[in-house]
Amino acid sequence: MDKAIEKNRARKRRQKRVRKKVFGTASRPRLNVFKSNLGIYAQLIDDVNFVTLVQASTNDKELKGKVKSLSKSEAAAKVGKLVGERAKEKKIKAVVFDRGGNLFHGRVKSLADAAREAGLEF
Repeated sequence: MDKAIEKNRARKRRQKRVRKKVFGTASRPRLNVFKSNLGIYAQLIDDVNFVTLVQASTNDKELKGKVKSLSKSEAAAKVGKLVGERAKEKKIKAVVFDRGGNLFHGRVKSLADAAREAGLEF
């Protein structure tokens, strides 16, 4: 139990450190990533106006049935592709990446790579 608590504290410290530097605007929103045991969530946030511009997750209607049979990394890639496509529809090209205190590998890296392939620049 102590190990899990310490791991979460370390993630929270990283999250605070990253959040100090990363700030989203309307022209270049923040791509925020949150992962849980069951899914992964991504949203583009305008921190100036406190508005979520675009969001996608493994719980979306478009992905819910397709993601069940995939691995977590493959599901994260689908979410990244979907958030990239939705951003393109809203004419958003450039973002700043907020990994939410998570290490940049595994599911977070898969999501980021898929979002880049879908046309987002960061």
